[in-house]
Amino acid sequence: MSTLREEISDLLSSGREDRFFCPVEARKKAMDFLARREYAQTELIRKLADKGYDRDIAAQAVQKLSDERLQSDERFAEAFVQSRINQGKGPVRIRLDLGQRGVVDTLIEDAIGASPVDWTALAREVRQRKFGAGLPADFKAKARQMRFLQYRGFEQDQVQAAFRGE
Repeated sequence: MSTLREEISDLLSSGREDRFFCPVEARKKAMDFLARREYAQTELIRKLADKGYDRDIAAQAVQKLSDERLQSDERFAEAFVQSRINQGKGPVRIRLDLGQRGVVDTLIEDAIGASPVDWTALAREVRQRKFGAGLPADFKAKARQMRFLQYRGFEQDQVQAAFRGE
């Protein structure tokens, strides 16, 4: 029979918490995250690592989920593009945000290309929602509105078209 001091010493000497090195636990936590929303592979691995899971164990768990099609970068990219369109963001901003989340360029272009949105019409709608239906009266107001649309991620030709006849 060991003393309490020996038991505490044994627990402290392990230096790590076993659940953070267990692939089953990493998988469970990844599934918890995926139950709420889609994640890109690299984003999910990073999230698990931030929670304390070993990066290699997290990568193995996420790869297995991906192999089983429970995690999909394609599905994530499509959902992400649609959510950003609903927020009034343009293709430049969407590309940048997806790239920062670790999605490869081919998947980004496929997801943006598959979207049925008319980017010019969206730019016009976003401008009108923010500044009203009337076109700006002076150059300063027009420049401000153009900067706003560029910040939102619209391309230059889409920004220009947003100011042409309604």
